[in-house]
Amino acid sequence: MPMTVWRKSSKSATSDNTSCVEVAALPYNIGLRDSTDPQGPKIAIPSAAFRDLLDTVKRGELDMP
Repeated sequence: MPMTVWRKSSKSATSDNTSCVEVAALPYNIGLRDSTDPQGPKIAIPSAAFRDLLDTVKRGELDMP
């Protein structure tokens, strides 16, 4: 079984460089987890839904007022 490789954006760095979401390419989904708790809960969403989420974020539709 291949090892899952988790990645986080270099743009998500904070003062402690740990507080962000990590993503992993899975066979049929995209995995998401909290970088501060790598052994904790994880979710998997379909790749198309993840692309939609990224597009929504890039358009600023989820920005706080």
